[in-house]
Amino acid sequence: MSEWWLTAIVPGATAFAAILVLRRSRAAARLADHPNERSLHERARARVGGLGIALGVAPFAVAHAHGGLAVAFAAALALALVSLADDVRSLPVEVRLPAHAAAALVFVLAAAGPAITWPGGWLGSSLAVIGLVWAANLFNFMDGADGLAGGMAVLGFATFAVGALQAGHGELALLCTALASAAAGFLAWNFPPARVFLGDAGSIPLGFLAGALGCWGALAGAWSGWFPLLVFAPFVVDATLTLLRRMASGERFWLAHRTHLYQRVVLAGWSHRRLAAAAYALMFVAGSSALASRAQSPMLQCGILFVWAAAYALLAAAIRGTRRKKA
Repeated sequence: MSEWWLTAIVPGATAFAAILVLRRSRAAARLADHPNERSLHERARARVGGLGIALGVAPFAVAHAHGGLAVAFAAALALALVSLADDVRSLPVEVRLPAHAAAALVFVLAAAGPAITWPGGWLGSSLAVIGLVWAANLFNFMDGADGLAGGMAVLGFATFAVGALQAGHGELALLCTALASAAAGFLAWNFPPARVFLGDAGSIPLGFLAGALGCWGALAGAWSGWFPLLVFAPFVVDATLTLLRRMASGERFWLAHRTHLYQRVVLAGWSHRRLAAAAYALMFVAGSSALASRAQSPMLQCGILFVWAAAYALLAAAIRGTRRKKA
């Protein structure tokens, strides 16, 4: 029991303390996120949150991650280093995207192991690589409002931890608990009004781990393939719908913009704090329904997923119908 308490408390306390030091260091100036025409914030903020989360999680990953899980965290660390360089120097997409794909490929090749195969063979594993690359980037795309990405990480990984524990996968549950705890330590600094940001060094690894641990849990039998998608649906739906809309309209979808659903809500007049409260409620209900649905019949699970799909469609339509608040 003491191990669980340590895992629930120490990563968060470590992340909080590390950010306290980092935001007052010289690194904060080099990692400052200055507002531009696409930003929702008005003052520069240090992008040191990802470093704090990494310092909080790393000891527990070393102690508890084995096999494919160890590969997942090693790949996330590599992505954190590449993304940190991007935070400092703004690396071109020709460098970043291959790094994301390489990390995803390494995990997919290592995750199955000798006793497990990816559903669908080479096609399924190829789709998994694409999905992991998208997971890493969608978390980054959604990290544009105070408290949003931090709250999704806390609630999402906490839901993973509960699901893994219920299924008897203690190693996975401990690691997800450490991630949720460290994210909470960051959220204490990022809750509106934010004093620090995640930076790419935080958002890219967190998104990758959400996808990788979701895949691992499905392969290991902790949950079905739809479970992680429903848990992280508030981010998956917004990022995916926005990307598809921009591609369909011929926009340069790889460039930064302010057309995500959550950005539209802020531009329509919502405060960051009001947006965060509404998003947390949606995240909590999505995660709770995912947990509750695991024990239901396949037909009922399909019905629940259909209801969620309809609800998100209506929510997206309502948000897109809002008008931008005049300055």
